[in-house]
Amino acid sequence: MNDLHEYFTAINPAYLNDDTPYHDMQFGNKIQIFEHHFPDISNADIVIVGMNEHRGVAYQPILNSADHVRKQLYKLFNWHEDVAISDLGNIDIGSSLADSYAAIRMVVTELVKLGKTVILLGGSHDLTHGIYTAFREMKKLVEVTVADARIDMIGESSLKAENFLMEMLTSEPNYVKHYNHIAFQSYLVHPRMLETMDKLRFDCFRVGVVKDQLEEMEPVIRNSDIFSFDISAIRHSDAPGVGLSPNGLTGEEACSLSRYAGLSPALSVAGIFGFNAADDRQDLTAMQIAQMIWYFIDGKSRSKQEAALQDRQNFNEFHTVFAEIDTVFLQSKKTGRWWMQLPDKKLIACSYNDYVHASNNEIPERWLRAQEREAF
Repeated sequence: MNDLHEYFTAINPAYLNDDTPYHDMQFGNKIQIFEHHFPDISNADIVIVGMNEHRGVAYQPILNSADHVRKQLYKLFNWHEDVAISDLGNIDIGSSLADSYAAIRMVVTELVKLGKTVILLGGSHDLTHGIYTAFREMKKLVEVTVADARIDMIGESSLKAENFLMEMLTSEPNYVKHYNHIAFQSYLVHPRMLETMDKLRFDCFRVGVVKDQLEEMEPVIRNSDIFSFDISAIRHSDAPGVGLSPNGLTGEEACSLSRYAGLSPALSVAGIFGFNAADDRQDLTAMQIAQMIWYFIDGKSRSKQEAALQDRQNFNEFHTVFAEIDTVFLQSKKTGRWWMQLPDKKLIACSYNDYVHASNNEIPERWLRAQEREAF
């Protein structure tokens, strides 16, 4: 823990609360905050980490965007006292962008080894690469889910925030077991980029599909180790702190995706990036991100209720046959979530709709894509 302390700057409480005392049930009184002494995180379920590194983008934002989010988060009421939270403050920005990536890698590595769930706030979207390198350093295969209006694989761009996925998904040795992209907007993405993603057996979901079938995104996120959310995925009216597009996810849909991420038993790190407080209006985007974190915590609380898959008395079990294939579907009695069995007996996350398709003797697309990846 002493080594971790060296990477952080303490939070200035005077800036955050405007001298207004917090209610005893607000997060400002419930979160262990690094103000004067580095907190003991031994009992923490979630650790919040800020980083105001923006050299991966062209604009020059103000440098305390993470604190703007904290200011709104600490005002929210805590409904989940079964989830212990610590806020370690902001990771110091390195002398170079590579140094900042290295600092993220070191911090994430240590926190994941301690079994903590990390929420990384602030900075540009390329900080996702710093998160990934922590798992690469540990030689751990990961599933990554990104929510973004664009797919950041623009090879000709000199900006890291526009091309970091290229290195993350193609560098060797590679530890990305699977990649999901949620809520891309077609007119912002080159068609051939989607062809490339499909050839790699990665799954990409247009924003229209996500909005029409939001609950289908829960199984997509459930097996993820890393969940990275670029605020540009939210329409401008709901997140004025980013000006990429007038269209996109609503604030409520973004909160639902965050809740799904919190529900994931596999998830180690969630990052929310791309917020520029200088462009915000009446702190609306900061409020939006704070409420996304609230829903993540809500998901984390609910995930504690889930039984292990081996504990079959807590699941409804359905045997079905589709296309002459015998398989099993499980539904949790506690959370209502679904799993389906592959031919190798492995259980993967799925939805009720997958069960309906299988019951109608149709091959669920999620099952087919999983089989294609196994054969790839």
